[in-house]
Amino acid sequence: MKKVLLVGETWMSSSTHFKGFDQFGSVTFHAGNKRFMAGMEGSNYDVTHMPAHEAASEFPTTMEGLDKYDVIIVSDLGANTLLLHPDVWLKGERVANRVNLLAEWTRKGGGLIMIGGYFSFQGIDGKARWHKTAVEAALPVTCLSCDDRMEIPEGCTPVVNDADHPVLSGITGEWPYLLGVNEVVLKEDADVKLVLSLPDDQRSLPLLATGSYGEGRTLAWTSDMSEHWLPPAFLAWDGYDKLFGNMVAWVAGDI
Repeated sequence: MKKVLLVGETWMSSSTHFKGFDQFGSVTFHAGNKRFMAGMEGSNYDVTHMPAHEAASEFPTTMEGLDKYDVIIVSDLGANTLLLHPDVWLKGERVANRVNLLAEWTRKGGGLIMIGGYFSFQGIDGKARWHKTAVEAALPVTCLSCDDRMEIPEGCTPVVNDADHPVLSGITGEWPYLLGVNEVVLKEDADVKLVLSLPDDQRSLPLLATGSYGEGRTLAWTSDMSEHWLPPAFLAWDGYDKLFGNMVAWVAGDI
């Protein structure tokens, strides 16, 4: 079985509760990977999830470490997490640039996917900071230089631009609506394909684009893999497993 690494898709929130004169705090751990992981069960891929808080220290620092995987999915994880290894951040020591390493791994044949979210592409307040990185150079899209979130509270339905693309194989019928994306710019490279976009009234922004980087394949899905940009109807849609499974299979070179 080919090996897939999903990096990110977790976060923690801290709350302060006030009850009259008294107050107390609480911390909640959230995981947005569960629907995707459930859909990949029984597939031909062995998927490992690396939570965001572990990625700073555990994401590989060598090419040999990355070569254990055929596909790497970066989802809702800013560039700083890979740039600021604890040895750099806490000890002031030198460590391999894992953003550059990930791009080089892709160039020599890896399959790279970036999934949208508040810390994907350029992200909220521009804090995801993938713009002008080696990973951006590998993707089929260019990030904005500012906050790129496009909230669509009224919902919008994806537009199919390339019905024959293998990523859409086996998906039929109407698409469910989604509630937001990261705004990106499609690259003009000859091998870049705009598979899905937003409607005209949402400026036909890219939703799903594919491309290549050296010997590797790359894919950008600019919406989420879970809430809130994917509403319950999308998560329950019978095309969800096929869509995300096809994304993995395509960058792995299997379709």
